[in-house]
Amino acid sequence: MSTARHVVVGGGVAAASAVATLRSGGFEGELVLVSDDDTVPYERPPLSKVFLEPDASPTPTLIREPAWYVDHQVQTLLGVKAQRLDPRARRLELSTGESLSYDGLVLATGVRARSAPGEASERILRLRSLADAKSLRSRLASAEHVAVLGGGFIGCEVAATAVGLGKRATIVERGAVLMNKALGNTIGAVFTDIHRAQGVGLRLNSIVLGVHDTGSSVVVRTNHGSIEVDLVVVGAGSLPNVELAAEAGIVTDNGIVTDEFCRTNVPNVYAAGDVASTYHPFYNQHLRVEHHDTAIRHGAAAARNLLGPAEPFIEAHWFWSDQYEHNLQRTGRAEGSDELVIRGSLDDLKFSAFSLRDGRIRSVISLNQPRDVLAVRRLLFVEHDVTADKLRDEAMPLNRLRTRVPARAEAEEVS
Repeated sequence: MSTARHVVVGGGVAAASAVATLRSGGFEGELVLVSDDDTVPYERPPLSKVFLEPDASPTPTLIREPAWYVDHQVQTLLGVKAQRLDPRARRLELSTGESLSYDGLVLATGVRARSAPGEASERILRLRSLADAKSLRSRLASAEHVAVLGGGFIGCEVAATAVGLGKRATIVERGAVLMNKALGNTIGAVFTDIHRAQGVGLRLNSIVLGVHDTGSSVVVRTNHGSIEVDLVVVGAGSLPNVELAAEAGIVTDNGIVTDEFCRTNVPNVYAAGDVASTYHPFYNQHLRVEHHDTAIRHGAAAARNLLGPAEPFIEAHWFWSDQYEHNLQRTGRAEGSDELVIRGSLDDLKFSAFSLRDGRIRSVISLNQPRDVLAVRRLLFVEHDVTADKLRDEAMPLNRLRTRVPARAEAEEVS
């Protein structure tokens, strides 16, 4: 039996994936999960959707039941904050006053929601944790008009859920279209029209100047006037939780910086999930990605590399969002200079939008066309032969775009 101890800090899916991979990868020593959440890791995507409905189960969807941690001899320190890291001594000081020595450490500390300008109030809520979602569900049940600050994914999903519950919803967004950062202007405009058609009030090109609880309502002041509502949900982006790492001398830059093997600049300390800015060899840059699927794979990769041998984390980032009856998915990364090629119909709300550059697909955004995303995920990092005309031709199967591998090379790839 190994006498080593590995510690994973975090309460999200990356931390849960790291712990499970350490055990399945053959680590037999002590394994400790430190999380400032009071619950073992749970699925967070439902918190902005079905969990907010009054008839939904009051308990979250757990990634693994508590019994799993017992059966696999994983010590869970819940409601405990990692307060200080000493890399030289390989010790982690906890909010309980205790400290843990470690042989390997995975930091999966995630992100936190940005605050709204204004005072704290029970009518001004953020949505990041289970506790946040419970508060929002309780308040949403009696609210008639909800303002959402920020037209990103969380903001749009909360607005869609509120409308589905018969509430009035207004989105305040500083950009000209919703979800511009993730989707760009053209596809962002499609989703802007979807929300407008569902009756969502839109305050676009608007900057929030302040939020004030009057005692009977909440007033949101913007550069284009004020809105009086019953409840405000702040969905204006997030900040990576890098403080523990930064104070320990670990390099941070919009996240905890790692190489392609998830290693920080400090020996035996790895980072994964939303907080990690990881070097991606294909894109030749560091990327910090806040997507559920990436966090799962990233946590597993960090754990495997902790156990060795090291393998680079090269993944095609993928995300999805369900809003009203529509399913949105995206994979890959685009640049503003890419050619945008539409396959299908924007008007019919059934299409795939490809970003094409130098004869390669760089990204695809699909609305109600999930198979196209699956096909492109397999193409992104391999040679393929593509033109705009081929992509527009809906009769052309996307899997035929892959350049045929010579028989000898194909045999070597298989072996």
